[in-house]
Amino acid sequence: MSERTIALVTGANKGIGYEIAAGLGALGWRIGVGARDQQRRDTAVEKLRAAGTDAFGVPLDVADDASVAAAAELIADRVGGLDVLVNNAAITGVMPQMPTTVDPATVRAVVETNVIGVIRVTNAMLPMLRGSASPRIVNMSSSVGSLTLQTTPGIDIGPISAAYVASKTFLNAVTVQYAKELSDTDILINSGCPGFTATDLNGFRGVRTAHQGAAIAIHLATLPDDGPTGGFFDDAGTVAW
Repeated sequence: MSERTIALVTGANKGIGYEIAAGLGALGWRIGVGARDQQRRDTAVEKLRAAGTDAFGVPLDVADDASVAAAAELIADRVGGLDVLVNNAAITGVMPQMPTTVDPATVRAVVETNVIGVIRVTNAMLPMLRGSASPRIVNMSSSVGSLTLQTTPGIDIGPISAAYVASKTFLNAVTVQYAKELSDTDILINSGCPGFTATDLNGFRGVRTAHQGAAIAIHLATLPDDGPTGGFFDDAGTVAW
């Protein structure tokens, strides 16, 4: 492993993912920019490099086994290891998503990216993360996945969603299960909520900038060795499950 911290950010070609890459790069880290679209990926890498970040592109489709395996091999060959993984890539799926009328294919596609994709990428990168002195995994979730907030009268978390919202609840549960299994390792894994951030995921209706939305991921990626694991956090602190 290099003495320089190495991070992979999925979905890093735009929005919150790009800002996470930029924020971690500003710390002097080497950043793998994971993205499906080659042109957008190359553009993001060029922009990051122009700003002084040591960035490199990682072709990555989190919903494809072969793509993820190839990404892990590329990182191992190019930089020799990995210290931090930020699972940021996500989709909303076709809306509306009323549970009584939603197309099961929509639910399947959203879960494939937002949950199974996280498992797929995490497991592919774990051998390298286990070799790190201070490994961190950040799963970008959302407070809309909080069952507490979903069921508290008077709290509006947005439209009913049997795919996207449910996928974030699912992701939070998976994060906890990883933390339990990895409790005897140095790996800290947590879910982070960026807040209602203006991105193409929500038609730029959010009230926070992508830079603001990236702050929680940067915080969780840089936790000290005695930091929390298996938690759910936003900028204000702990988010209720």
